[in-house]
Amino acid sequence: MEWMSEEPRRFHPEKPARTKTARRTRVLVAGVFVGAIAAMSLSWLLGWGFETPEERTQQRSEVAAKARYQAFSSPAGTCLTWQAADASDIRDVGCGKPHLFEVIGSVDISAQYPRGAKQPDADTWRTLTEQRCGQKAREYLDGPLDPEGKLSLGVLQPDDDRWAAGDRKLHCGLQRTAPGGSLQQLDAPADEIDQSNVWEKGACLGIEDKSPGDPVDCTEQHSYEMVAIVDLGKEFEAFPSQQDQNKFLDKRCNKLVDEYSGDADLRKQGLITAWDTRTKESWQAGSTRVNCKVGALLEDESGLAPIRGSIAKGAASQPQPSAGADGEASQNSGDNSGGNGDNGGNNSGGTGSGDGGGNTGSGAGIDSGGDLGGDLGGDVGGEVGGHVGDERNGG
Repeated sequence: MEWMSEEPRRFHPEKPARTKTARRTRVLVAGVFVGAIAAMSLSWLLGWGFETPEERTQQRSEVAAKARYQAFSSPAGTCLTWQAADASDIRDVGCGKPHLFEVIGSVDISAQYPRGAKQPDADTWRTLTEQRCGQKAREYLDGPLDPEGKLSLGVLQPDDDRWAAGDRKLHCGLQRTAPGGSLQQLDAPADEIDQSNVWEKGACLGIEDKSPGDPVDCTEQHSYEMVAIVDLGKEFEAFPSQQDQNKFLDKRCNKLVDEYSGDADLRKQGLITAWDTRTKESWQAGSTRVNCKVGALLEDESGLAPIRGSIAKGAASQPQPSAGADGEASQNSGDNSGGNGDNGGNNSGGTGSGDGGGNTGSGAGIDSGGDLGGDLGGDVGGEVGGHVGDERNGG
């Protein structure tokens, strides 16, 4: 959940760009990857002659699908990474090194879907992933998975051929997906990661449909610039109400923004201070950290306005909200009104709900781009899972 500073003015909740289920739940399907294959144009010379483009495409698809299936079938605790859009170069690495996916195990659904049974539809796949892989994640982490946190569920399900052959295994894993859909690297085992869905100080999130997107350079159009990370666990012994969180963060975040920007006048730049809050469910999963951030609103308050530049003291380019932003955003004071948290981002697709609470946020979910099969989303990146649950917070 995200909130705006009372100092600027009351912020009305944004309309979610997409539904939570659609944005946060991504299911992996191994299949044909048109986008990745379009770039492959070299001819292969076989001992008996040349292959046609169609044959090359088919062969490479099959090779890539086999590589993915073998990798995702690895033992629990295996961490995977790749660079190719279809993940044909997928490989395992130590979980202490940058990786995109951590295997947590597989589940067999043959009791529900015996041989000859029709494949589940998309909604049923999401439900199965949430239930079966969700349980696997809880066992693997020896604790709850924050539904609005940094980690989200990813799954490789049987493709049409494997399903027809009787394969009924879901290969489950954990990943991090940005609000715009791209998979983000993790650099530690999942059970050692703080699940608070926060971004590093100085990071900027792109903007898509008036909502936060994937991380970008702050010189590019973006929705938020992260100013600081605040640990609410150091201020509150027990879960604080949204009112208590907002009261504390309004003062803390405004102070941190002043320090970060060198006391810049955000009002003149059409900018406002925002922050995330945590839900009780996230708090119980150990997520107590939030972001303080800066953004801009559209004049009609229907969402976030794109801005360029950084407010950091000494930054080469200062923020310049695009046309349509409300230049008086910081002048009027008022009560905070929660927006759709974008904290989620993670988390797979979904709509912004996130830990962060009303800060202007709206999450973009995680659809990781790409095509990889139907859902290895994104470049295999987004879809290897996507989040199963609410939409991740942008910040």
